[in-house]
Amino acid sequence: MRFRPGASGLALLAVCSLTLAACSAGSLGSSDDAGGSGAVEITYLTTNQDQDVKEAEQLAKDFHAKNSNITVKVETRPGGTEGDNIIKTRLSTGDMVDVFNYNTGSLFNAIAPQKNLLSVNDEPWVANLDDNFKKTVTADGQVYGAPVGGFMGGAVLYSIPVYEKLGLKVPTTWAEFMANNAKIKAGGGGVAPVIQTYGETWTSQLFVLGDFHNVSAAEPDFADKYTKNQAKYATSPAALKGFEHTQAVHDAGYENKDFASAKLPDGLKMLATGKGAHYPILSGVVANMIATYPDAAKTVGLFALPGDDASKNGLTLWTPGGLYIPKTTEGDKLDAAKKFLAFVASPDGCASQTKAGAPTGPYAVKGCTLGNDVPRAIKDMQPYLDKPGASSLALEFLSPVKGPSLEQITVEVGSGIRKAKDGAARYDEDVKKQAQQLGLAGW
Repeated sequence: MRFRPGASGLALLAVCSLTLAACSAGSLGSSDDAGGSGAVEITYLTTNQDQDVKEAEQLAKDFHAKNSNITVKVETRPGGTEGDNIIKTRLSTGDMVDVFNYNTGSLFNAIAPQKNLLSVNDEPWVANLDDNFKKTVTADGQVYGAPVGGFMGGAVLYSIPVYEKLGLKVPTTWAEFMANNAKIKAGGGGVAPVIQTYGETWTSQLFVLGDFHNVSAAEPDFADKYTKNQAKYATSPAALKGFEHTQAVHDAGYENKDFASAKLPDGLKMLATGKGAHYPILSGVVANMIATYPDAAKTVGLFALPGDDASKNGLTLWTPGGLYIPKTTEGDKLDAAKKFLAFVASPDGCASQTKAGAPTGPYAVKGCTLGNDVPRAIKDMQPYLDKPGASSLALEFLSPVKGPSLEQITVEVGSGIRKAKDGAARYDEDVKKQAQQLGLAGW
């Protein structure tokens, strides 16, 4: 499956079209003066989640302030499978808007970029893109997208006060992490060493999917072999460790007592209030936590899921979404769309996005900064991206092979219902049907 938060708590709005309130009628240009003023209007399609809409509107507003003859109208679509189908249908019928926001990685490749999208390979700003992101919007050597939003890290959020009280250091190996858990459990006070929230099953996958930096560090060709059915989770020592770690935390009694029923808000509360020390989760949840617990901006930090080798310690990344121009965009609208992408993929574009809300992680554009008001946990991600070799893409951005049942399997392993090796083997079988449906060689 694609690892992202479920729909719980995300209200799905009706499809609608939003014109910038900041653009007066005069700035849009009337039918009488449009030709003389060179005014152009382009449409930007994004998802209907509140934060995505705020971000799109802020980008459109700030871009218009620098390009007064260009107005960006924001249109929205549903997320999930319904949204995927809308994107594919509009591209196939030639009815796509001028610019649209969509996934990167395997879902990007599924919309046939070579056929449907305009290559931006020769645009100057492409040289300033983070290499991790660039890989996920590249097909046949051509770059097709600009990044919207920040990276997310599959990591461990931790309580700084708990660490300070017990004199703990951020671990860079799994052994150090488990030693910290032992000290936290022995320290008393009812603090759960590791928070798990299996009441929302998607949150159970982090020890597996967030461990992929360690897998690729040990087996650099795992993603390629996995796609060709030449590597398996159950038979790869490095890949199996994610399942083993999930089991180990349960077997040691380090989970919160209500791990089976607790949900994401419960986990965030435990972490923010110091009732839990570690929460393996996506960094994208930080904004939700701080909205309810403002002090957590300073009291919660982040570190990468540790593996066996401290010298290869690094962060598994989920990339931002991509901003694309379909080949159906032409003439003045195409020129305006190119300018819009150049703005988004610039420090000014990053600053505009930060105005709309705290980023989920560092931006994928060189020269962009997070600012002083960004939560500590998000700042903790930056050193991993700055250090060569200290960050890697999650497997879903490197291989189309994924199965729908991982979150149920990791719940079973993390609950003591199923052993790690059995869980890994079951997931290997789970992905088989998906790979066959994709027509991948070797399956």
